[in-house]
Amino acid sequence: MLNFVVGPLGRVPGVAWRRALNTQRRMADYSLYYFPTPNGKKISMMMEEIGQDYDLKWIHIGKNMQFSDEFVKVNPNSKIPAIVDHTRDDMAIFESGAILEYLAEKHDPKLAGGEEIEQRYKVKEWLHWQIAGFGPMLGQNNFFHLYSKVDDPIGKERYLKESLRLFGVLDKQLSENKYICGDELTIADIACYWWSYSPS
Repeated sequence: MLNFVVGPLGRVPGVAWRRALNTQRRMADYSLYYFPTPNGKKISMMMEEIGQDYDLKWIHIGKNMQFSDEFVKVNPNSKIPAIVDHTRDDMAIFESGAILEYLAEKHDPKLAGGEEIEQRYKVKEWLHWQIAGFGPMLGQNNFFHLYSKVDDPIGKERYLKESLRLFGVLDKQLSENKYICGDELTIADIACYWWSYSPS
C-alpha cells in the first residue's frame, strides 16, 4: 500500500491507489522510484497486489531526475522503475521484470507460477515476451506516432505493423485462457496490462 509520495503533491496521473501522506510513521519496507509510465505502473500495481507498504519516490523523467546522483546509486542505468528493499539492508533492484520476479518470489510465489516448473517457465516466457518485444515495440510505436518531432513514415509503419502483430499474439493467448498463463493472475499479466492499456 502506498504510504508517502516524495515529490509534487496532488494527484499523480494514471495512479489510482491510496495515498496516506503521514510523515510521522515508520519507514515502509520498500521505496519505489517511479514515474507513471507503463513500466513504472507495473511495479506500483504489483505492490498493491501483494499488499506491501512502499514509499513512492517521484523521478520526473521529463526533468531528467533519473540522472541525479541519488538515483544513479539505485540504478546505474538511469531508468525507472527501481526499488530499494529496506528489509534486506537497502538492497536495490532495477529493471521491471527483475523487480516483478523478486517481489513474487519473496511475497507470493503463485504470481511467478507456483511450484511446478512447467508453469513457472510459462510465466517466464510471457514475462520475457513482454519485456523483449511487446513493451519495446509499443514504446517505439508510441514514439513515432505521438512524440517524434520528425514525421517518419517508415518508422510509423514498421512499429505499427509489429505492434499489431504482437497484440494479435496476446489476443490469441487470452482467447484461450482466463489470464495469460492460465486460470490465475501472474506477473506476466501485470507486466502486460499497462502496455495493453497505453495508447498506441
